[in-house]
Amino acid sequence: MPGLGLNLWRLAGTALLAVAAAALAWRFQDWRYGRQLAEQALEHAQALNQLTLTAAAAQQAAQDQRLALEQRLQASEQTHYRALNDAQRDQARLRDRLATADLRLSVLVDAGDVARGCDLPAAPGAGGVDHAALRARLDPAHAQRIVAITDEGDRALIALQACQAYVRALAPAPSHLE
Repeated sequence: MPGLGLNLWRLAGTALLAVAAAALAWRFQDWRYGRQLAEQALEHAQALNQLTLTAAAAQQAAQDQRLALEQRLQASEQTHYRALNDAQRDQARLRDRLATADLRLSVLVDAGDVARGCDLPAAPGAGGVDHAALRARLDPAHAQRIVAITDEGDRALIALQACQAYVRALAPAPSHLE
């Protein structure tokens, strides 16, 4: 039976060697798996970093667009405010000139009305601009009302232009791809 003991020892040695090889293979797999996890973690961190940079760039671009829009709207508002002030100043000057009789409003009169008994001079005076056109001077109160109506019309047109500019500034730019 001495051969049996030697075989037993060989079998035990082979088993021990197999267990050691399996443990070594397990360690190698563990190291390889750990390396793969580390690479995945690094790739994940790089992807998150890239997403963060992209989001920050998009946010900065949106903020820049908003700031540019605000500046355009402010410039447009100033332009329309100036136009409104100029129109109001011109209307006030016109009303003052009408009130002081420095300026008189007149209208062209149809020559057929003269035949029905309108007592207007047949020819304009020496200071007349129209050649042989009959003109009637408006009552100063009526002239003031006409000026007030035109003032309201001017303000409405300026407000409309301001609204249109605002809508154009907010509207997205047309795409060249369509």
